[in-house]
Amino acid sequence: MRTLGVELNFNNVVAIFSVAIPVLAFVWEFVVIRRKRLGYRLQMDTLATDTAHAPSADVLARMRDDGHELVEPSFVLVRIENAGWREIVPGDYLTPPDDKTGIRVLFRDRRVVGMAVTELSQPTLRHFFVTTRDGRTQETDGFGKDWEDGVGVIRLPKVTLNPGAHYKILAVLERRGGNAHASFPPPEFQAAVTGGMDHSFAWVRWLARLKLAHTESHTFASRPAVGGLALLAAAVLVQASLTLFFPAKPAPLDCVGGTLYLSGSTAFAPAVTAAAKEYTKLCSAKGAHIPVDDGTFVNSTDGITRLEQAGADAGIKGNDGLRNRITFSDGLSQGKHDQLLPRPVVYTLFTLVVNEDAQVRNLSLQQVRDIYAGKVKFWSQVGGKPGLPIHLINRNVGSGTRNALEQRVLGNKSVPAAKVADCTALNEDQYGVCEVTGTDSLLQAVSKDPGGIGYSEVSSVPSGNLVKLEIDGMPPTLVGVEQGTYPYWQTEYAYTFGEPPAGSIAAAFLRYLTDQGGKDILREYGNRPCSETRYPLVCRPT
Repeated sequence: MRTLGVELNFNNVVAIFSVAIPVLAFVWEFVVIRRKRLGYRLQMDTLATDTAHAPSADVLARMRDDGHELVEPSFVLVRIENAGWREIVPGDYLTPPDDKTGIRVLFRDRRVVGMAVTELSQPTLRHFFVTTRDGRTQETDGFGKDWEDGVGVIRLPKVTLNPGAHYKILAVLERRGGNAHASFPPPEFQAAVTGGMDHSFAWVRWLARLKLAHTESHTFASRPAVGGLALLAAAVLVQASLTLFFPAKPAPLDCVGGTLYLSGSTAFAPAVTAAAKEYTKLCSAKGAHIPVDDGTFVNSTDGITRLEQAGADAGIKGNDGLRNRITFSDGLSQGKHDQLLPRPVVYTLFTLVVNEDAQVRNLSLQQVRDIYAGKVKFWSQVGGKPGLPIHLINRNVGSGTRNALEQRVLGNKSVPAAKVADCTALNEDQYGVCEVTGTDSLLQAVSKDPGGIGYSEVSSVPSGNLVKLEIDGMPPTLVGVEQGTYPYWQTEYAYTFGEPPAGSIAAAFLRYLTDQGGKDILREYGNRPCSETRYPLVCRPT
């Protein structure tokens, strides 16, 4: 896909974002946030009793208030400033209109004894702190000190501050809590201002409501920092430009591009789908694409049919192979397919699943055969819930999971034919049989039917009300298969139409599954890669 003359592949999109994100961050920081930024600096917070720097400092420790000597007195110097580029006015402070205080500074374990405004960047700011009433100079309503629930409070008024304007407050405090000589908790500053946007940018105004910011001595950055940022921005622009207009196209050694179409077993679908996603991610630079949707995997027989039809449609003859098709089958296909080549990939583990309402967790192999032969029709006959009939929920003909059940568990006996077309139509008081088309459909049907029993690849069974049955006391595990104590497993084969060309995506994906990172993904889904068995071409438990 090309837009404005630029190929929009993954690397180019990353390059575009590498330019766009810093630009947007700059606009946000210096156009939105810094429009109005109320900041503070705690320039001093020290004990008057600290004699480390001057032996005569103990004189300060003898300060008194109302006749009593202050307990561990301390001095605090706070600077409040406008660190933005727009004026801060009283209406910008996020407090109720009738509250004259705009900022509160809290001192836990300390009481504020007295305070004074020590520095004003503009003399006219004095009127925000003091006023004349009845011929006496007094503090304004928004300026003062309080004692609230064991916390000393300095209240600062809603001061109008031009960009860069500031004022400082010097306060004397004494200990009123905590352990003697222990460090005081740091002051807590409480204030916020709005972004100051007009109504046309109301959404930005809402986003830009800011808390009081802790500012440093430089409101932006030092000159060396500015120079470093400029060099960094230049480097990013150069790198992004090279990526966009002079793109490199690296590719992993074994990657092959193109589109690969998969089909076949629904039981094996989760594992091979995960491997396909990882392959396309690794080989995206080569344009590898493996589409997977709800109709990709139907059953093993359907996959064989699709593969043969694709070969016929492509006119493949002689020793040529189809380069873009693979189908997966639970076990060898039962028909005659002279032009198809099977390759063992893994042997996979299956399990019988029952609804937990059946109250059964273990069956003997003979009990399983009797259930599928119709000799046992109620769960109470095998130690389950009294009065609950058994409902066999089978896969349709052509399912490799069903074939594996008949071959390895039922002694080559077929499962009974379905009596109804819809599993929800089974009589809840009678033994019954129905069929579904896929693994997910089977698991959902068993989950909804209290007397349901079905079968699935082990890793596909979700948590919930489904029970993985033990057979003769053996849980469904690869260890049980390899020890010969658990019977329900099958070799998974990858079928191709002829031998896929060495440089085709079909051949590359098969190599990935059998000899590269794909086999690690298959192992995560409870399969045993054939390459890890004693005889890989046979791929059976030893």
